[in-house]
Amino acid sequence: MLNLGLQQLVYLALIFAAVTFAIVGISLVFTRASDVRLRVKDMAGTEPSALGGAAGSWQRRLAELLRPLARLSQSDEVADASRIRNRFMQAGWRSAAAPSIFFGLKALLALLLPMLGLAFIQVFSLNLGGNMPAFVLLLLAAIGYYLPNIRLASRTAERKREIFEAFPDATDLIIVCIEAGLGTEAAIARAGQEMALRSQALSEELDLVGVELRMGASRERALKNFAARTGVDEVSMFVAMILQADRFGTSIGDALRVHAEELRIRRRLRAEEQAAKIPLKLLFPLIFGIFPALLLVLLGPAFIQIYRTFVPIAGG
Repeated sequence: MLNLGLQQLVYLALIFAAVTFAIVGISLVFTRASDVRLRVKDMAGTEPSALGGAAGSWQRRLAELLRPLARLSQSDEVADASRIRNRFMQAGWRSAAAPSIFFGLKALLALLLPMLGLAFIQVFSLNLGGNMPAFVLLLLAAIGYYLPNIRLASRTAERKREIFEAFPDATDLIIVCIEAGLGTEAAIARAGQEMALRSQALSEELDLVGVELRMGASRERALKNFAARTGVDEVSMFVAMILQADRFGTSIGDALRVHAEELRIRRRLRAEEQAAKIPLKLLFPLIFGIFPALLLVLLGPAFIQIYRTFVPIAGG
């Protein structure tokens, strides 16, 4: 049983409360629907849920609290701000409070994790010789600072993969709608509605294209924004093909049919590539996890029998 003083207990309680506050902030900003998605649902005639509205209120309050800390890690360069805004768009985080919470959490975690590590070192009286305490604190600070970046990168990769895998199906739907007599904008809007069950991210992006067109943006601008928001090369090729067919007056349906076939080939090749990597990924679990247990089960009885046979002889 540890004998903790009152000061140490208060110190641990404050750190625990701060870490809990940071975790709640991360869950609010990274799990709720974006403001853009709620506005799209509102324009479509569906009311946003009460949970989404409550989360949005807490998100704004959290952003106000973290804004002073956000200034410590946020760059004032216009190029850096544009780049991080593009990363947020590609990750699907389009709330106005997302940048403040993101940079605020970077600074907060960079301060909290070293404090938590220092508390554990003092409370449990860990004997770390030399420069090891300073190294541990610097490592915890680096982990806390780059942890939101890791989450942002993983979220962006997941969303790009989801859009890439669902986009050939959306292209086929657009082709069917165009050949049925719908215009390009109406076909994209219809495909966005039908793709809601297949991919929520792609459905949201296609709905945003329709929203921009209804707000008066040109088709070229809306489609280029669509390609920039997704960050997927196949979507950029799709946009370029539509704009080129529209500029030269060629058949959009024929061009999209060729593009859809190429997308399906790319999706199949990527699936084959992932399948080819499976044996290499299974190599280390097989060697260090399965093979030792298998050898123990197969050769264990034989070794026991050999031991029982030769031990009396050795003893005699």
